[in-house]
Amino acid sequence: MSIFLNENSKVIVQGITGGEGTKHTAKMLAAGTNIVGGVNARKAGTSVSIGGKDLTVFGTVEEAMKETGADVSVVFVPPRFAKDAVIEAIDAEIGLAVVITEGIPVHDSAYFWAHAVANANRTRIIGPNCPGIISPGRSNAGIIPADIADEGPIGLVSKSGTLTYQMMY
Repeated sequence: MSIFLNENSKVIVQGITGGEGTKHTAKMLAAGTNIVGGVNARKAGTSVSIGGKDLTVFGTVEEAMKETGADVSVVFVPPRFAKDAVIEAIDAEIGLAVVITEGIPVHDSAYFWAHAVANANRTRIIGPNCPGIISPGRSNAGIIPADIADEGPIGLVSKSGTLTYQMMY
């Protein structure tokens, strides 16, 4: 069973062309995640080949959603750009934003959370500074190693990535 993420989820990666975005996109693809594109305003209209899959890079989350039907965004942008990236996802009304970035100033996190609330909570936010979310064997949005979790009747929510991995294992 899955709750927020499953094999039908269409995932985009904000920051797909950066080092962390590229590395973890490859791992998410290997785990079976249906990644349908990425977002980087400076590289809009290009494509990247990751894990043997060619992915279009869009200029905005809204454009990526319109073209791909994306319903999940994983945010791998540097802390100073994270607030704007999450607000962009909220304004586009993506269903789920998984914010991996660590080091985001607390006031920035509070701001985008309040922005989501003011927009009727149409975007569920996981994070920031989190390992992501996984539905084992179906989809993985984030940095959780896919080989430490199996399908089953137990769900796990944790504030600590390292402790999460140990509990999963």
